[in-house]
Amino acid sequence: MRAKKLKKLSSAVLSLLCAAAVFVGICDAAIPDRIAARAGDMAALSEVFGDEAVAALASERNGNIFRKSCSAGLFGVIPIKSVDVTVIDDVNLIPGGVPFGVKLYSNGVVVVGVGDVTCGTNSVSPARDAGFMERDIIRALNGKAVSEAAEISELVSASEGKPIEFTVKRGDKELTINVTPVISSSDGKYKTGLLIRDSTAGIGTVTYIDPEIGSFAGLGHGICDTDTGELVELTRGTVVNVAISDVVKGQPGIPGELKGYFSSGKIGTIFGNNDCGVYGIFSEYPSGVGNECLPIALSSEIKEGEAELWCTTDGGGVGKYKVNISNIDHSGRNVKNFVVTVTDPTLLECTGGIVQGMSGSPLIQNGKLIGAVTHVLINDPTKGYGIFIENMLASAG
Repeated sequence: MRAKKLKKLSSAVLSLLCAAAVFVGICDAAIPDRIAARAGDMAALSEVFGDEAVAALASERNGNIFRKSCSAGLFGVIPIKSVDVTVIDDVNLIPGGVPFGVKLYSNGVVVVGVGDVTCGTNSVSPARDAGFMERDIIRALNGKAVSEAAEISELVSASEGKPIEFTVKRGDKELTINVTPVISSSDGKYKTGLLIRDSTAGIGTVTYIDPEIGSFAGLGHGICDTDTGELVELTRGTVVNVAISDVVKGQPGIPGELKGYFSSGKIGTIFGNNDCGVYGIFSEYPSGVGNECLPIALSSEIKEGEAELWCTTDGGGVGKYKVNISNIDHSGRNVKNFVVTVTDPTLLECTGGIVQGMSGSPLIQNGKLIGAVTHVLINDPTKGYGIFIENMLASAG
C-alpha cells in the first residue's frame, strides 16, 4: 500500500516537474536573448530582472551605455534565463557618410609568409626550419620589443649570423623561436626568410560623430589583416582625409570599390578596432561632414521598409539614397543585424549597389540614426548587411 502511494506521489511530482519544465520552456522562448531599452525604462526592467540586477547594470555605465548580462525571470525572482541587457541614454549624433583613411599599426609585426633565402646554389629557409608559421605575430627580438618591420630587418642584418631569439604570439600562446640568419647571395645581407608586415591601411566611411567630445565610429566592422584575416591588434592608428577619385561598379560575384587617395596631414587618432567597427577622436572633422544631429533608434524601434543610406561617391559631398530594410534580427549580437537593399536608381547607376569603402555608411529611418552598412552580398551587390547603432555605441569602449 505504501509503495503504491509513493508511486502515485512520484508520478504526481514527475507530472508537476514536467509541467513546470514546459512552462519554463515557454517563458524561455518568450524572453529574448537580448534587450535594448532607454534609460527612462529602468523601472520596467526592475520588474523583470529585480532591483539589485538593475542597480548592478547601472554600475556598468560606459559613457551613454549600460550593458550587462542579467538573469531574467518571473516577477524578477524566479530565474529562467540569462539576457544581455543594453540601456542607452537619449543621445544625438552627427551622421557621417564621409570617407576617411585609416592606417593601423599592429601590436607586433605580422608574419604574412615564410620564404626561401638563396645561398649560393641552394635555397634555405631558416624561419621555416625553426618553426615559424603564417599569422604568427612577432613581439620581441632578443627580449627587445618590436613594432615595425624595419626594426626586425635591421636587427637581422646586423646579427652577423648569430642566433636570434624571437618572442612570438600564436593564437593564445606565446612562443620562443630561435632562428639563425644566413647570408643571401642576392645582396650579401643576413636574412631569415620571414615575410612580414607591420601596418594596415584602407578607406571606410564615418558612421557617426559625437559632437560633445569629437569621438567617432566607422566601418561597422573591424579592420582585419589582409593576409591572415584576423582582427588587427591595434597599438596606434591615424586618420586622414580621403578624396574619392573613382568608383568600380559592383557586379554579381565581383565586389565594387570606392577608390581614393589619402590627403597629407593627420585629422584624428584611432583608439579601438573590434568586430563592430573602428573608433577614435577627431582633431578636426573630415571634409564634407555636416553638423546636423539626429537621435538614435533602438533595435526594437527599427521597422522593415524604407530608409536612407548616406555616403560619398564623388566630390559632390554626401548623398542620401533610398534603401529598404528587411530581415531584422532583433536578437542580433553580431554585425549582421539586418539586410539592406539599395533601391535608389542614382546609386545603382553609380555603384551597382554596395561597394567596398561604403562600409560604415549611416542608415537613417524616420529621422533617426538606426545603424550602418557593414558588408555587401558578393552575389548580389544591390544587397548588404547592416549593424544596429546600439551595438556600435556599446562597443565604443
